[in-house]
Amino acid sequence: MKSLSAPGLVGWGLFLVGLSLALPAAAEPPTFDTSAKNAIVIDYQTHAVLLAKDADQRIPTASLSKIMTAYTVYGYLADGKAKLDDMLPVSEAAWRTGGSKMFVPYPGEVKIEDLLRGMIIQSGNDACVVLAEGLAGSQQAFVEKMNENAKKLGLKDSHFADVNGLPAPDHYMSVRDLATLSWHLIHDYPQFYRYEAEKDFTYNGIKQGNRNPLLYENLGADGIKTGHTEESGYSLVGSAVRDGRRIIFVLAGMDSMKERAQEGERVLDWAYREFSNYTVAKAGEAIDEAPVWMGVEQKVPVAPAKDAMVTLARGARKDLKVTAIYDGMVKAPVAKGETVGKLVIAAPDNAPVEIPLQATQAVDRLGPLGRMAETAGYLLWGTKR
Repeated sequence: MKSLSAPGLVGWGLFLVGLSLALPAAAEPPTFDTSAKNAIVIDYQTHAVLLAKDADQRIPTASLSKIMTAYTVYGYLADGKAKLDDMLPVSEAAWRTGGSKMFVPYPGEVKIEDLLRGMIIQSGNDACVVLAEGLAGSQQAFVEKMNENAKKLGLKDSHFADVNGLPAPDHYMSVRDLATLSWHLIHDYPQFYRYEAEKDFTYNGIKQGNRNPLLYENLGADGIKTGHTEESGYSLVGSAVRDGRRIIFVLAGMDSMKERAQEGERVLDWAYREFSNYTVAKAGEAIDEAPVWMGVEQKVPVAPAKDAMVTLARGARKDLKVTAIYDGMVKAPVAKGETVGKLVIAAPDNAPVEIPLQATQAVDRLGPLGRMAETAGYLLWGTKR
């Protein structure tokens, strides 16, 4: 195990400091007091949780449920089971659905892309029903697919009873699950994640604006969904990109649209102001050498398998500790790209990040005489050649 210096960021150089590196006094993590009853803020690239307030409590989610409806529809499209220009029939049940509407015609048919816009931008409950019935055959079958997706994504505090988030006793999510789902919406289906940023949509001669207040400000916002019922209060799942860095947040249980807009803007400004992403090492760039047993070379350069990046409060960078860990000496032969250890990145108030370390070049095994000499040296002197 080797500990690498805290200022081990790209361009600053990495160096060995021994096994017992004393950390400086940790900087106090920045705090944020939101009026939302439940909240979470995450960094998209590193998955770091910047804020969590009752993040695992199961709450009614209202129209935030439509994020899962959209995710499920995107799955049908990505799998080739449907196309954006497919027409779906409108049932009387869909036409009669209460709450917010995109005003689908009955009888009639609507294009899937229009239904997606009607659901995401206009928050149309009727659009959700048309999509569910047209793609899965029934609302219940579509709900089962939503719950299957929740299980697949590891959403432990989520269950869906309908396709649009209308109140039901066994319909709930946590804000942590909502953040995880939103991450997957963006990551898994980037080819469809564009409707969430549209500010308005006109259908059937009726123009309706997106209820996401952040889209109308110069904040870098590009989604995702608002929600409101008397039971759930006002809520917002937001996403924004500034200087290539994406933040996702969920705020739930607020008292008004004004509060929702103000808290959304505040939490974004706080996250970007107080935290930054730091690249500790880049994928493929050697940062250390691992000892090799029975190899023609006694050491092999190692590099992280992917960019080693962490999210830290701006004052906490000096407290960073980077450690290369090997499970004893690497046994030859060593293949280029073989995992030989791990890089552990730790900082106060942050969960450790572990990234595999790979050999950057191959090392052949010693011949019979060389192996004999290596073994003899170890037995006689406790050292290698």
